[in-house]
Amino acid sequence: MSTHVISATPTARLSVLDRSRTRQGEEPAQALRNTVAFAREVERLGYHRFWVSEHHGVPGVAGSAPTVLAAAVAATTTRIRVGTGGVMLPNHRPMVVAEQFGVLASLFPGRIDMGLGRSVGFTDGVRRALGREKDAADDFAGQLAELLGYFDGSQQVHRDVHARPAEGLQVPVFVLATGAGADLAAEAGLPLVIAAARGEGRMLRAIEEYRSRFRPSAQAAEPYVVVSGTVAVAETEELARELLVPEAWAGAYSRTHGEFPPLAPPAGIRARAMSGRERAAFEQSLKGHIAGTPEQAAAELAALVERTGADEFLVATSTYDRTALLDSYRLLAEAVGQV
Repeated sequence: MSTHVISATPTARLSVLDRSRTRQGEEPAQALRNTVAFAREVERLGYHRFWVSEHHGVPGVAGSAPTVLAAAVAATTTRIRVGTGGVMLPNHRPMVVAEQFGVLASLFPGRIDMGLGRSVGFTDGVRRALGREKDAADDFAGQLAELLGYFDGSQQVHRDVHARPAEGLQVPVFVLATGAGADLAAEAGLPLVIAAARGEGRMLRAIEEYRSRFRPSAQAAEPYVVVSGTVAVAETEELARELLVPEAWAGAYSRTHGEFPPLAPPAGIRARAMSGRERAAFEQSLKGHIAGTPEQAAAELAALVERTGADEFLVATSTYDRTALLDSYRLLAEAVGQV
């Protein structure tokens, strides 16, 4: 029994989102292998789900094909649910997404989740390469309805077209709350995944509105909220906050230079001569996360779950030191009595 177990534990399930972050000096292939290995490790720690993400043309993220990566993760694990956080539906044809998840659910029955986002390619070049325009997300509701229709056989956009082996399968669907995502999840009667990207106040208001507007569906009889965020845990608060530095700098660099870079060691970032704009963005990126000792992190997480009423918390922590990252997830699991 861990000496870190405390009473202030969150009642929500704990899950993991791994974005296959590349690290300075490593090939992207190593990031993908790390993701697969990481899934095995967090499964052992008792986490409920393991999700992967979709990013195109980003130097700092190797995960560009989430359904392919999810297949590799599911093949090397046995219990943990596996899914996407998420597949960006406007980038794809709904039938292709249905077919991909139909194959996944057929190969790994009862373990696959379909998390869907409404973002489209980040740059003009990527959008052109994907054959999409900036307004591709405007009809997300229609794309979502068509996709779900391929599973229950009700879609009429393309009459007499069937997505096999998806048709007839039950695959849990989640909507990521980017832009109007919370409203769309409520109207479709689907679970919501949300983060405090624009502040906790806006997140709490979006959750409240989601719950008030929720329409029961075949997928969910009542609202289900997954809150996502960073939780950095170490033996001391100082070490935990140091785990935040690589991702904070990557975010700051992205906002000031327009490119999301691989993760760099904290010491090099601290020694960097930052411009005023970079420094401001970096300091801002360090805020709004849970970071501390196991006791501190578990208590903060429990309080956040209480404030949001979350049914599940999706831990989305990244850092340069992979050993320290795994230790963070282990210490959190121990602190909440998960292992």
